[in-house]
Amino acid sequence: LLAAAAARVVSAGMERAAWFDCSSEPVARLVENTRWSTIDNFITVPTDCPQRDERLGWTGDIGVFAPTALSLYDAAAFLASWTTDLAAAQTSDGAVPVVIPDVLGGTRLTCAWGDAIALVPWAVYEASGDAAVLAASVDAMVRFVDGVERAAGPSRLWRGGFQFGDWLDPDAPPQNPGAAKADPDVVATAYFARSAGITARACAILGQAERAARYEALAAAVRAAYLDAYVTADGLILSDCATVYAQALAWDLLDTPRRVAGAGRRLADLVRLRSFRISTGFVGTPLVPAALVKGGQAATAARLVLERGCPSWLYPVTMGATTIWERWDSMLPDGSINPGEMTSFNHYALGAVTQWLISDLAGLDLAAPGGAALRVAPQVGHGFTSAGVVRRLPLGVASVAWELDGDRLRVSARVPVGATAELVLPGAAPETVGHGLHERAVTVPGGASGAVGAGGGGARPGGGDEILTVRDLIDDEAAWIRVVDAVAGKHPVYAEDPARALAGFLTHELDTTARVIPGAATMYGFIPGMEKAASALEAVIAEVAPAAPAPPAAQRG
Repeated sequence: LLAAAAARVVSAGMERAAWFDCSSEPVARLVENTRWSTIDNFITVPTDCPQRDERLGWTGDIGVFAPTALSLYDAAAFLASWTTDLAAAQTSDGAVPVVIPDVLGGTRLTCAWGDAIALVPWAVYEASGDAAVLAASVDAMVRFVDGVERAAGPSRLWRGGFQFGDWLDPDAPPQNPGAAKADPDVVATAYFARSAGITARACAILGQAERAARYEALAAAVRAAYLDAYVTADGLILSDCATVYAQALAWDLLDTPRRVAGAGRRLADLVRLRSFRISTGFVGTPLVPAALVKGGQAATAARLVLERGCPSWLYPVTMGATTIWERWDSMLPDGSINPGEMTSFNHYALGAVTQWLISDLAGLDLAAPGGAALRVAPQVGHGFTSAGVVRRLPLGVASVAWELDGDRLRVSARVPVGATAELVLPGAAPETVGHGLHERAVTVPGGASGAVGAGGGGARPGGGDEILTVRDLIDDEAAWIRVVDAVAGKHPVYAEDPARALAGFLTHELDTTARVIPGAATMYGFIPGMEKAASALEAVIAEVAPAAPAPPAAQRG
C-alpha cells in the first residue's frame, strides 16, 4: 500500500532562488526547514500555518518574513498580489486587518502587523528592483503612516492602544503570548520611525518629491522623540531587553557612535546572560544577529545562532524538526507538546534568521534593488569554517563560497552580467568588481575568526587570549561549558537549567574578575547547601582562568 502512495508538494508557482550550505549541518538543516515552511504556507495567500483550522494570512508573520521568503523563492509576484488585497481592505483611518483575507472582521492600527503595508511592498521592491509594487502600494503606506501620526499626536510617540508587541516572547506564559519583556510603546514607536522612513524612500523613488520630504521629516522627528524618551546617552533603552536593542541597531535609530557601541555591548551582554538562548519573540527574532554585527558583536551573533539549548533556532532541529515551529518549544525537551493553545509545527516566522545566514554568514547581500549592486562581506569564523550560497537574481546567478583554514581565508564570488559587487574581506581593503568569477585568498587578522578554547585557545570578541573577567569566561565556549558542568546537579538551584541559573547569578558581574564566580554563583554563602558547588567552581576557575586577579575581599564567598 505504501509503495502505491505518491506524495506531491502543493504550493504557489514560485521558482527556488537560493541554495545555502555551511560547515554546521544543523544550521544548514535550519535553512531547509525554513524553505519547507515557506512553500508549505505560500499557496494562495501567505498563511501562518498550513495544518490546522486557522491557516490565515497574518500580516505580522509575513511582515517580518518577507525578505527571507524573497531570498529563498521568486515570490515577488505572489506577495505583490497579496499586498494589493491588503491595501484594498484598508480603512480611511489607515488601519488594516490583521489577516488578509479579512475573515476575523475589522481593522486595527497596530504595529508590526499593520506595518506590513509598508514592509512587504518594500521587501518586494528591494528583491526585484520593480517599482511597480511601490506605485501600487504607496497611497496605502501614506494612509497607514498618517493614521499612526494622528494616534501619536505631537509627542511623535506611538503609545497606548492595542498592540501584539513582541509576540511569543519565550518568557511569556503559554496562555498569554503577548506578555513580552519589550515595552509595547518602545516597540511601536520604533516601527513608526521605520515605516515613515520607508514611505519617504518609496515616494522619492516614484518621483513624489513633496511627499518624500514630508515623510522623511516625520521619520526624523519620530527618531528624535524615540531617542529623547527611551534611550540614554550610553545607548541603554527602556525595558532593557534584546528586542528593543535589536530594533534600534538594525533600523539605524541611534544617532551617535557612543549610543551604537553602547547598545551593541548591552545587546551582546543580554545574549550572554541568557547563556546564548533566544529571548525574543516575532518582532525581535529576525533582527538580533544583524543588530549584533552592527553593534560590533559578530562573534556573539554566531554563538547565538549555533546554540542548541531550548529556546534556540537549533533546538527544534535537535528534536527532529523538518519545518519551523510556531513556538521555540512547541515540543518540550521531554517530547511532550507545549500546553499553550497555539502550538504549530509549521510556522515560518521564526525562520527569518535565514536571511542573515544568506546575506551575512555566507556573505551575499543586495546593495541595490534587484541585485544590480552586491555586497560580499562574509562573517567568517566564530564556530563556522565554511559557508556558501547561490542566489538566482533578476540579472542572473550570483554566488559566494568561503572556507577558513586556520587564519587563511579563501573566497570565491560570482557576479552576474550587469551587476557590480563590493568585496569586503577581513584583512583586505574593500574593492569593487564587475561581472565574472572573482577568487581571493587573505590572511584573517588575529582574533577575527574567533577560534576560542578553554582558558585561552584564541582571542575572544573583546580581544586578548586570557580569561580575566566573567565576560571573557562566558565568551570562551569550552570554558563556559566546564563551569556549567561544575555546578550541574550540585544544588536544587542548578538542577533544571544550570546554564541559565548560573548566568542569572552573574548578571551584575560581567566586568568583574572571573574568580568572583564561586562566590557570586552561591550568593556569597547565603544560600545553604552550596558548598559542593563552590568547591567545584574554585577548582575549574583555577584551571581555565589562572591569570584572573583575585576578587576584592568584599566579593569573596
